[in-house]
Amino acid sequence: MIGFLLRAVISALGLWIASEVLSGLSFDSTAQLIVAALLLGVVNAVVRPLAFILTLPLTVVTLGLFLLVLNAGMLALVAWIVPGFHISGFWTAVGAALILSLVSWVASSAIGSKGKVEVFISRR
Repeated sequence: MIGFLLRAVISALGLWIASEVLSGLSFDSTAQLIVAALLLGVVNAVVRPLAFILTLPLTVVTLGLFLLVLNAGMLALVAWIVPGFHISGFWTAVGAALILSLVSWVASSAIGSKGKVEVFISRR
């Protein structure tokens, strides 16, 4: 449970950064940002694996670049469900998915598989 909440905070941070960078992405309040981050975690856990399997041939043909479009679709689904979360268009969703992926990648590099912050010790 701690791991899910920590990843939801990372998603919220990524969504906030994307809303600051991209003019077509906005939230009416901080509550919508938190709800969108939590729902994005649920959508990525439930809907995304099914969508990934259905689009696997297209993903292979595009050498994995279609995953960015798939992630943008998951963001658009969350924006459709959460009132107060607005995405202006396809390219805004792709840009937000890219920013969210980069933020998640950087933040998750310090988090282990159990959802705890890992400390790396260098021994000489």
